Amino acid sequence: MDAAYDDTALFAWVTDALGGAVQSAEEIQTLWSGYGHILRLRLSGAAVERVIVKHVRPPSVMKHPRGWAGQTSHERKLRSYAVERAFYLHREPVDGHRTARCFAAEASDDGFRLLLEDLDAAGFPARRQQPSEHEMAACLRWLASFHAHHLGARPEGLWPVGTYWHLDTRRDELAAMDDDELRAAAAPLDAALQACPFRTLVHGDAKVANFCFGSDGVAAVDFQYVGGGCGVQDVAYLLSSCLDDDACELHAERHLDTYFAALRARVADDVDGPALELAWRGLYPAAWADFHRFLVGWAPDHWKIHRYTRRMTREALARL
Repeated sequence: MDAAYDDTALFAWVTDALGGAVQSAEEIQTLWSGYGHILRLRLSGAAVERVIVKHVRPPSVMKHPRGWAGQTSHERKLRSYAVERAFYLHREPVDGHRTARCFAAEASDDGFRLLLEDLDAAGFPARRQQPSEHEMAACLRWLASFHAHHLGARPEGLWPVGTYWHLDTRRDELAAMDDDELRAAAAPLDAALQACPFRTLVHGDAKVANFCFGSDGVAAVDFQYVGGGCGVQDVAYLLSSCLDDDACELHAERHLDTYFAALRARVADDVDGPALELAWRGLYPAAWADFHRFLVGWAPDHWKIHRYTRRMTREALARL
């Protein structure tokens, strides 16, 4: 046993849920801003041989890679982990939008802990920074399935409005913006997205790094910012996470077509698919501009603020 992770209370919680004994614990990664870590545990004599533990333990001294380490940021993070716990406790994996099975989830004395299926062992072992065309299509189909499945769902226990950059949770970043036009448009952009006639649940952090790739498709992780929204918010953010300026200009429309084709195939018969597509396609520039608004306040030198981002924002502002 690695002495650094010889956490008797944590391991007892795992074995209470699954039986057997913990044989080893390996850190996969630390959580953002030092709020804990993700472990892979190997078990013997249990119902499964490998599990993932997401163990949230806020630091005594809050830090942030870009300096956003105030009380507002801390409270948002704590709320996000409570949302993730609620998501996993009340939603089972679905084939079309595979997630990890949750064996146990609870608030602990020092934070939160989730006991999850190991998606590597379940057939999704690969991670990508630059997905292939086939892999990008798999991510888009995952999103389409997720959005269609949750169309009309109420975000009970989740964020009323999903996405980690939502305006109401990012007032400090709004105040820091050095772009008067985009600051003035922040509330109207948010209102346009929230007025979407077809509401669903959005993942809220659907970057390519939060997808696990396998031979039979993808699974997704990290549901801290799932909540109500418009599906193209996830799509715009996914594209922004792995396509540079030129790739967006060349391929974004094709990726949108892939997503909407999958969405049309997934929505229920009583949903007006053409009207849904018309509404969400029309809000695609607003979704991109809304994320642009966050970036300008949070990291104005970010590589994602490029020609295509600015073009989408101009289109969105012209429609307000």
